[in-house]
Amino acid sequence: MIKLSVVVPVYNEEDNLLELHRSITDAVKDKVDSYEIVLVDDGSRDRSAGILDELARTDRAVKVIHFEKHCGQTAAVSAGLKQSGGELIALMDADLRSDPRDIFRLMPFIGRVDFVNGKRMNAEKSLLYKLPAQVRSMIRNWLTGEHIRDFISPLKLMRREVADSFHLYNGMHRYLPTLAIMNGFSVIEVSVTHRKRKHGSSKNAFIKRIFAGFLDIVVICMLKKRVIRYRIRSSPNPE
Repeated sequence: MIKLSVVVPVYNEEDNLLELHRSITDAVKDKVDSYEIVLVDDGSRDRSAGILDELARTDRAVKVIHFEKHCGQTAAVSAGLKQSGGELIALMDADLRSDPRDIFRLMPFIGRVDFVNGKRMNAEKSLLYKLPAQVRSMIRNWLTGEHIRDFISPLKLMRREVADSFHLYNGMHRYLPTLAIMNGFSVIEVSVTHRKRKHGSSKNAFIKRIFAGFLDIVVICMLKKRVIRYRIRSSPNPE
């Protein structure tokens, strides 16, 4: 029996929400025993909040969470994971660039591993974007000893236990594969599609993303060195 939660942070995506809901519903209905779509409104300033409420009113599978103010993507991811009820949790963005049908590319690997990270194979980005991202990825893997190629890919699938293990701080939504490994879970990457954005624009400033990314790498590496690992040899229980 598969109980699936699809968690989607939303910030000023009014033009994408109806198609987002339709594409997720078409992708997952009749393919799992039960599902929910958890849409987290990160203090949107456009018509997103009203559209989300209407979706929740007309579709019982939709669960909407509204923030009082804009708190950032990590907060939205954290809230969505905590409020979701599925045994499997898919995470994706609201910009329509991920194909929710790819959830079922990732799903066959659950069981062998705990966390499947989508690796975007056809993302169309300029050299100005690609070069810093590649350098950041190389530095991250060098410092962490991992081999994750696309750690900022929005499409991910994880077991409930993995989501429950996360204690996220600002910016750490970019490093969920690393955090999963730190918490003792197994991670692999699987190729997924990545489409052009139809409406709106990226919410992340280029320069801010570069510096924030490097600072986050430092924090993650410091945390990784301080992970507590132990095995209990015996634990006598009194009669």
